[in-house]
Amino acid sequence: MLKEELKNTKARVAELEQRIEHLRVSRRVLMNLLEKVEREKVTLVHQLEKENVRLHRDNKRFAKWLLLKNRQIIELQERFDGSQEEKA
Repeated sequence: MLKEELKNTKARVAELEQRIEHLRVSRRVLMNLLEKVEREKVTLVHQLEKENVRLHRDNKRFAKWLLLKNRQIIELQERFDGSQEEKA
């Protein structure tokens, strides 16, 4: 009877030790995944910041181009209106 209990206890201890080892491995895997996700997040944030800077620069360039074109349109309209007044 005592031998049977000892045998069962040893088996239970071995089973628990194995579960502990599996938990350690699982924890390592999860920590590695977490680190990978964090690295990917940092990379993505850097890419998005870079893209944001590029978009701001392109937007500024486009706004300047629009202002230039608007001035040209106004100058052409003024010339056209002036030539229409001369004809009248």
